[in-house]
Amino acid sequence: MNWLIDLIELVAAGFVGIVAADIFISVMLRYFFSVQIPDAYDFGRLLLGILIFWGIAATSYRGTHITVDLLYANVGPKLQRFIDVFATLVLLFVVTVQTYTLYDKVWTTKADHVLTFDLRLPTWPFFLVAWLGDASAVLLIAIRTYRLIFQPDEFGTKYQIKPVE
Repeated sequence: MNWLIDLIELVAAGFVGIVAADIFISVMLRYFFSVQIPDAYDFGRLLLGILIFWGIAATSYRGTHITVDLLYANVGPKLQRFIDVFATLVLLFVVTVQTYTLYDKVWTTKADHVLTFDLRLPTWPFFLVAWLGDASAVLLIAIRTYRLIFQPDEFGTKYQIKPVE
């Protein structure tokens, strides 16, 4: 299962590189040669959407997204684990609903024949790739939830109660 997690994180990292290259090349061509890539704006916004959904997948499993630790830092390991399981279940529900609605968006975009401005390329493949990132997030959050409940040792010594000395 770890190879799948690593693959999804690698794909997310690849999209970071693609978005950075798109922005860098567009700016350099405009600044030095007064040339604009056709549909650069459309590609930029569509690729950024893809990056966001694959980024959700990459950060959700590791638990490296933004957190507020005011309560969490002041409770014991058992309650911390309970909070983690509860928060991950809520995240799983929210991202599952989001994935369902994005799936609908992919097919309505295809049915409506939405195209880019300059090259008149269909936009639905970009939405499909974004949906795959969102579906990957659901899979990784489900794996995280399972491991938090049944294999907490996968997350190191975080939940072990330390003896009082």
